[in-house]
Amino acid sequence: MAGRLYGLPPSEFTAARDAEARAAKDVGDVRLARDIAGLRKPTVSAAAVNRLAREHPDDLGELLSLGQELREAWERHDAEALAELTRRRGELAGRLSRLIRREAGLSAAAAAEAEQTLDAAVVDAGAAEEVRRGRLAKPLSYSGFAPAPAPAPRGKPAKKPTESTASADSASEAKGAAAKGAAAKSAEAKRAEAKRREEAEAKRRAEAEARKAAERQEALDAHREWVAVLEQAVQEHDERAERVAGLERKLAKARKRLAESAQRLEVAKREERHARHRVDR
Repeated sequence: MAGRLYGLPPSEFTAARDAEARAAKDVGDVRLARDIAGLRKPTVSAAAVNRLAREHPDDLGELLSLGQELREAWERHDAEALAELTRRRGELAGRLSRLIRREAGLSAAAAAEAEQTLDAAVVDAGAAEEVRRGRLAKPLSYSGFAPAPAPAPRGKPAKKPTESTASADSASEAKGAAAKGAAAKSAEAKRAEAKRREEAEAKRRAEAEARKAAERQEALDAHREWVAVLEQAVQEHDERAERVAGLERKLAKARKRLAESAQRLEVAKREERHARHRVDR
């Protein structure tokens, strides 16, 4: 039931859901009716991903399988596999994003939410299962864990000095090199942390903008639905008012004919009495 409803366009979801809930209630299944009535209307981006899951399961399955491989490589810290899988991920995700935009005709904000949902499915197994089922009501997102190529291998260790080169000067140089290396690592770590914070902040802003866009779109969809309901109600009212006006006109004519008939009846009764009196005389 839910699978069929979430396969519909958002503009048809509410009416179909309410009809199914009424049907369940009519047959006495109150619990099912309540569950159906509680289903949330999908956003435009969520509906686009649901459509992808139904109409292009092989393409989506390829991305989700790649996501599983990527997560496994991340766990193994396999830098080579991560690099190759990340490259394939970019190509495949780009192809699916273009497919969604072309077939669903999404706005920029909705397209960004759909891409964000596919990214979540790549890095999170639970999100992948939700996307595969095709019953999303809202876009998915993730934070924190993000598979990426592992850090570059460390440099080769320095050759062990021989006894002939072990002197106070070489020891001093070794200490200086170690200090420089530690400072370089500290600076690199600070740059990496600053970059991570910038990316996290940029992602937070993008998610906030995407949520606002989704809320605006949902409000717009709701307004369009009520505009359609209003137009239908106005049309129905006008048609019935016209029928009532027609019936009132017919009733007025019928009443006029009834009054004329009553008048003729009185005349006939009066004339009949006069005639009977003449006969009696």
